[in-house]
Amino acid sequence: MGGTMEFSRQELLIAVIARLLQGCRLVATGASSPIPGAGALLARAQSGGRMRVNVLGSIRNDFLCDGGVELFDLAGQGRLEAFFLGGGQIDGHANINLVGAGGEYPQTNVRWPGSFGSGYLYYLVPRVILFREEHSRRVLVPQVDFVSAAGPRNDGTHRPGGPLGLLTSLCWFTFDRATLRFRLASVHPGHSVEEVRDHTGFDFDCPASVPQTEAPDAATLQLLRTQIAAELAETYPRFVDQVFPGAVAAAE
Repeated sequence: MGGTMEFSRQELLIAVIARLLQGCRLVATGASSPIPGAGALLARAQSGGRMRVNVLGSIRNDFLCDGGVELFDLAGQGRLEAFFLGGGQIDGHANINLVGAGGEYPQTNVRWPGSFGSGYLYYLVPRVILFREEHSRRVLVPQVDFVSAAGPRNDGTHRPGGPLGLLTSLCWFTFDRATLRFRLASVHPGHSVEEVRDHTGFDFDCPASVPQTEAPDAATLQLLRTQIAAELAETYPRFVDQVFPGAVAAAE
């Protein structure tokens, strides 16, 4: 079952996430995260069961007994190997803003849900994947208005965790811990480096030749559209109905 098939934007992002999680033993996804959740479940299936995945909000795939408290304990113990963070704003130094934008804090013009444990997890989880579908200058800014979770600093602070990179609807950036800058690693099919530049508010490093993001093969898409879609429907039924119409019924 080699070869390729037609795929959606969401399926591409899910496949990219699954590849980024290869080799992990314990992965968790947060609330309202259907694409990261699907990527983690796909990675688990491809690992042959060697990976353990916790999908917040699930019944079948949430093994935490005490919610966020236990999640933070796992991170503090060094057992949580990968997690996902996003934000209303993300800047070129990998700072995240989950609080609000515009105006003077705390009277911001726009208010978001809040930081919760993002700052703590960002410092401790070694493979944090920054994920935001919207790729625009409104989101990817030169400097965030409020730092909910700080990107890495070369200040001598012990920090086992931090960003692996940033995944958007246009591309995948890796994050260089030495230069403290993002580097464009691949551009998704149908998009270009120029489009990425036009829609990014911060400076980033770019090689002379940027590869195209690897597309999911037929076997991956088959697995995603059957087993993974059925598993994900328990937590995100509306997402599955939109992205994988008829997939759950076909799997039953």
